Amino acid sequence: SNIPPPADDGRWDHALTALKSVWASKYNDRAYLSCKKVGLDFNAVSMAVLCQRVVPAQYAFVIHTANPTNGNTNEVYCELVRGLGESIVSGLVPGTALAFVAPKTDLDNPQVLLYPSKSEGMFVDESLIFRSDSNGEDLDGYAGAGLYESVTMDTTYSSKVDYSEDPLMKDAEFRRQLMAKVAKVGAEIEKVLGSAQDVEGVVD
Repeated sequence: SNIPPPADDGRWDHALTALKSVWASKYNDRAYLSCKKVGLDFNAVSMAVLCQRVVPAQYAFVIHTANPTNGNTNEVYCELVRGLGESIVSGLVPGTALAFVAPKTDLDNPQVLLYPSKSEGMFVDESLIFRSDSNGEDLDGYAGAGLYESVTMDTTYSSKVDYSEDPLMKDAEFRRQLMAKVAKVGAEIEKVLGSAQDVEGVVD
């Protein structure tokens, strides 16, 4: 809801191209080889495409409510960057995100593990994004996350970012509060859904 339709200026063609690109990513090398590696019939994976409004992001984050780096289920692990989350999950932007953990018993006091070093962020103007929604993550013995494409209707562009001037670096209390809010979002979603979660979101 509240997604404005593209103007009749050729952008419908861009939307259809983006949708087809996501659907076609079922057939990329990563997806094919990952199925083969675990002995899964390639045809067992089915693909749908989700269309969403792109939220203009000041920061984007990924939350793991069980720490994937050490298996600790009692702490929330998060990464956060300027701009769109594609700079975290796509591997297209070199460098590191702000990485931090927060014990589930003390979410107000997260600990920074790594400060950001990405010199660029990814951005897009008001647009739609088409994302994969496969059954791969629901199949036994197969984690299908990250194999398929997400494509914006309008061109995503890279732009220089200067973390040294960002309140994330200059204001310790701002940083603590933002990290705590992100960690609390993850912990609450895990509580509601009843199991460890991998969450992507933005701060607008």
